[in-house]
Amino acid sequence: MVQYNYPTTILLGQGSLAEFVNRLKAANHKKILIVTDAMVEKLGIVKKLTDLLGPAGISYAVFTDVHPNPVEEDVEKGVAAYKAGNCDCIIGLGGGSPIDVAKMIKVMVSNPPPLAQYDDSLGGDRLITKPMPPLYAISTTSGTGSEVGRSGVIIMRDTKRKTIFFHPQLLPAIAVLEPGLTAGMPPWLTAATGMDALVHCLEAYFVNMFHPMADGIALQGIELVAKWLPEAYRDGNNLEAREKMQIAASMGAVAFQKGLGMVHSMAHPLSSMYGLHHGLANALCLPESILFIEKSRLTPEQMGKVQKVRAIFAECGFGRGSLSESCRAFCEAVGIQLGLAKNKVPADGLAALSAEAQKDPCHASNMIPVTQDDFMKVLKAAL
Repeated sequence: MVQYNYPTTILLGQGSLAEFVNRLKAANHKKILIVTDAMVEKLGIVKKLTDLLGPAGISYAVFTDVHPNPVEEDVEKGVAAYKAGNCDCIIGLGGGSPIDVAKMIKVMVSNPPPLAQYDDSLGGDRLITKPMPPLYAISTTSGTGSEVGRSGVIIMRDTKRKTIFFHPQLLPAIAVLEPGLTAGMPPWLTAATGMDALVHCLEAYFVNMFHPMADGIALQGIELVAKWLPEAYRDGNNLEAREKMQIAASMGAVAFQKGLGMVHSMAHPLSSMYGLHHGLANALCLPESILFIEKSRLTPEQMGKVQKVRAIFAECGFGRGSLSESCRAFCEAVGIQLGLAKNKVPADGLAALSAEAQKDPCHASNMIPVTQDDFMKVLKAAL
């Protein structure tokens, strides 16, 4: 196990979970709310944590009612569970969904409702003023990187849209990256979450901003995913591959403080409208989005960035005639079935998807400006 401080405390490697419990015991919390989902519980991962908490004398309650694409009701139920259990801290255990819900429970147990007023696009972070309970994150997937992020994404009841909530204090105090906890992920989920990590790194690197720190992290993250995701997909018990994917996911979340791009603006409504896993939605939109960029009038600097990423794919065995073709080959290598229609997205839904994508804030930092018509063309090509 190694420890990074970047900027949260990251415990990475085998033994991380046990070390985390030692530190939790030293913190003398009264009672912990573990926020997770039914799948994590079914896989026995919750038990791996509670089997360590019990002997350490740490009291806990478990809340498992989190949707794969979390909704406002999940937060409300979690707040009720926190208060009913008389808890004083929170652990987000799982992928991005439980960790994001845990973050919003942290906000709402201290700050007054409704949740909608804290929408980041409305400047809602300024209203989060009350002292909030400690939050920790234990990642069981390798995708969102929410364990090192300052934001959470929730589908709101009134708008039916994925809404971003941000505050510096949403950064977990400790992020636990124990590779063995991800070994139970089925191949399809390994691939989908891994594609999310890849798109985070790639879109962040393509943002037109001078941020060499984030760019360096993004490039290294792309290389890690290109090398190790196929290994983790082929052999889920390869703990070296699992560990490399965990840190790549965290790196993606650090890198995308620069911003994201058009892929995420389409992926968000694909999840909220059709229930697609977020990472899968990213993968389905990636090749055609990159092709849109490649066909645009790029500056020499932008072309250089495209070629640099293409070279990374080539070094990892996915060199093709273009970056978009390399992305397509990579998706197929990890079992992603490309084609929106093959994933139950109807052609008559593309107009609404295009409109929602245009409303999403992520594309504001896309390498090339995108219009609603552009979204429509890309979605048609991805159908």
